[in-house]
Amino acid sequence: MFENLKDIGALMKQAQQMQQKIAEMQEELDRIEVDGSSGAGLVRVTVSGRGETRRLHIDASLLVPSEKGVLEDLVVAACNDARGRLEATVSERMKSMTGGLPLPPGLRL
Repeated sequence: MFENLKDIGALMKQAQQMQQKIAEMQEELDRIEVDGSSGAGLVRVTVSGRGETRRLHIDASLLVPSEKGVLEDLVVAACNDARGRLEATVSERMKSMTGGLPLPPGLRL
């Protein structure tokens, strides 16, 4: 019986440690910024670790009214590039913080 209490106590301690690691990761996400680009760098997007767009740079050479569709496509591509880079960065940092253990499916930071 006492052995089960030890197991529960150890499990509770592990849960508290994981909560602390998640809180640390959330703080780190606030500091992370990731850049994405398209069109050989003519369009650049910076996103926060939480996925918020912080900056958008569009080279003046793209500001041609007849090329509006191209510019829109480049902005979308840069945003997608930034999001992909962010996901890879966050995943790598989570692996290092959790010792390689993945977060449970659906757990969002």
